Amino acid sequence: MSKISQRPVAKMEQPIGPALVDRISWDDLKLFMAVAYTLSFRKAATSAKASSSTIVRRIERLEDELGLRLFDRLPDGVALTAEGQRIFSVARDMERASNSLRAFLDQDPNNRGVVRCAITEGLGTFWILPHLAEFNRANPFTIVDLICSMQGTDVLRMKADLAIQLVRPDRPDLKMVRLGRLHIYPFASKRYAETYGLPKTIEDMKRHRLIDQTAAQLDEGVWPRLLGVDNVEGIVALRTNMSTSHFYAVEQGLGIGGLPTYALPLGAEVEPVDIGIKHQLDIWLTYHEDVRNVKRIALFIDWVRSLFDPKKYPWFRDEFIHPNDLLAPATPPPASRRSQQSVVAGPPRPVRIV
Repeated sequence: MSKISQRPVAKMEQPIGPALVDRISWDDLKLFMAVAYTLSFRKAATSAKASSSTIVRRIERLEDELGLRLFDRLPDGVALTAEGQRIFSVARDMERASNSLRAFLDQDPNNRGVVRCAITEGLGTFWILPHLAEFNRANPFTIVDLICSMQGTDVLRMKADLAIQLVRPDRPDLKMVRLGRLHIYPFASKRYAETYGLPKTIEDMKRHRLIDQTAAQLDEGVWPRLLGVDNVEGIVALRTNMSTSHFYAVEQGLGIGGLPTYALPLGAEVEPVDIGIKHQLDIWLTYHEDVRNVKRIALFIDWVRSLFDPKKYPWFRDEFIHPNDLLAPATPPPASRRSQQSVVAGPPRPVRIV
């Protein structure tokens, strides 16, 4: 691909020395790292929560200070130059050294410290959160920063210590663990069934009301594919980007929506709609291997993995189990009904969603 808009940078008369290094802004280097990781000014701007013009201006300032062109500007992004590759290698070592220093200074879990966990909205709010009292009792000096969002979080650049997500990470330098599988099944409330009845077949479903969730990490084409239609616009009663809104809409009888199969055994006031369709999503844990050097983070990672034990929580098994079969008395609930209700504002209704 041809290069465009190449910005000339003056060659330095002398190599980079200590005086120049002292003038370089670490903040500018971090923005350089963001661009180098994403190979896109736009994506780096999103990650850094800044404008693209700010990113471009700061990178150009860094290039001027170094007397080097760090990136080749391409039609669909940027590419590191040979000089940029060398600067990136050094800056990455500096970043790792910073993480190592954190690990050295944060070895005693009896001192107050933070674990930052990025997780999808529903799993964070309605699966991890009800268990956190148990973790806090065992680790009273660890503050859990629970970042609940359907947007991905840059674990590689330590925006979070670990992430639990529904999309397999594509960074080879990250540690990846498949925690389990989320099985999605059509559900409706009793109120909806009493008002509209329930579909018996896929063809019947095309005449019912659908609650559609669209968000990052979700396959927006799953409903058209399952129903065998080009789009579902003609049957959508509500579309939302939030898992909580999606669940409440189903529970309140606005329509039929796809919920995890564990919604039923965890007390949700919905019933499965058996029309022969289902969907599945793998649950991934990802983190940089360096964070396991911080004892409190290592403890939290091991604790999170225990919450997805398929022997204890069969709804996370690879094989599909019908929601009604998950109601067996032997299935252990993750928390008491009262504790589940306490984490949700408003009426005491148990809610468990993606």
